[in-house]
Amino acid sequence: MASVTESTKIAGVFHVVPTVHRDNRGLFVETFRREWIPSGREMIQANRADRAAGCIVGLHYHLHQADYWYVPFGRARVVLHDLRSGSSTDGATEVFDLGTPETGESDHAGVFIPPGVAHGFASLTDMTITYLVDGYYNAADELGVAWDDPDVAADWGVTSPELSARDAANPKRAEIPERLRPAWPMRT
Repeated sequence: MASVTESTKIAGVFHVVPTVHRDNRGLFVETFRREWIPSGREMIQANRADRAAGCIVGLHYHLHQADYWYVPFGRARVVLHDLRSGSSTDGATEVFDLGTPETGESDHAGVFIPPGVAHGFASLTDMTITYLVDGYYNAADELGVAWDDPDVAADWGVTSPELSARDAANPKRAEIPERLRPAWPMRT
């Protein structure tokens, strides 16, 4: 049975530590079950990204899409920031690592990220991330916040990061127009 707990820092974010079954052949793990996130919708698309150590992806956010992240190879520093106006955790930042720690085996943890919570990761090692989404790609719902915004105040764990042009151009939180600021409660 997986351990599923709601974040104590950002409402609606769920941390999942699944049961890992090991034997002399290796291991088996269920990385996601719909029933783990009662408030979530059906995940309809799966994506994979490989990143070299030292990259930062994000911060991205969506008004209508939730994500579920899992790192099967390597280690990522995850940064989440609540942008939902009216949320009890508006303005909160949460930082944690997913994947294989420097010492020991991975616990195969995942994280559910609801709409309106900005999300990004730094590749602390060469890594692979898989993510499930509950909506198909929609360019109008691909929004961002500056990774280095002092209002986010995140320790990404990398120096001189490699960024995409899109992520380097993301606005600061204070510069986001009100029409692109998610309101709580979210309507999907």
